[in-house]
Amino acid sequence: MASLMENLISVLQLEGDAYEELLELSMKKTSIIVSGDLKGLQKITDEEQIVVAKINHLDAQREEVTKDIANVLNKDVTKLKLADIINMLSQRPVEQKLLAEAHDKLKNVTGNMTRVNEHNRDLIKQSLEMVEFDLNLIHAMKSAPQTANYTRGAYNSGTIMGRSNGGFDAKQ
Repeated sequence: MASLMENLISVLQLEGDAYEELLELSMKKTSIIVSGDLKGLQKITDEEQIVVAKINHLDAQREEVTKDIANVLNKDVTKLKLADIINMLSQRPVEQKLLAEAHDKLKNVTGNMTRVNEHNRDLIKQSLEMVEFDLNLIHAMKSAPQTANYTRGAYNSGTIMGRSNGGFDAKQ
């Protein structure tokens, strides 16, 4: 049982470290989103994918260790929580303290991750709204009303206001 607890503590500490690494990347992502650096955003997203893969691997390890602990304690793994395991370790204060610290660290860092990710999501949403606004403005300019210009034969020339021959004039 002692080695199972050591494994659980080790996996939780590694998982907490990985989440801290992911949190740092998410915080860097905020400034990249604000600056509109698409190449930087792609690079940091690739780095995040690597860390997420590591977290998924550690999470699977944690689940295996938790199953083993549940089997040793003769408990239902679906109902066994980390807080319950911490409470069961009252006879082993050193392991109890290490497990509680790893649990608290993981809980705090995931809470911070949630906050930063919500902020990034809001920034991306605002950026998309600005792009949509710009596209609607460009579309509206291209579909401006026709002028009332007539030719010598009293026909409408059909020129459109606000429309140029090209899309972008580099001379301006």
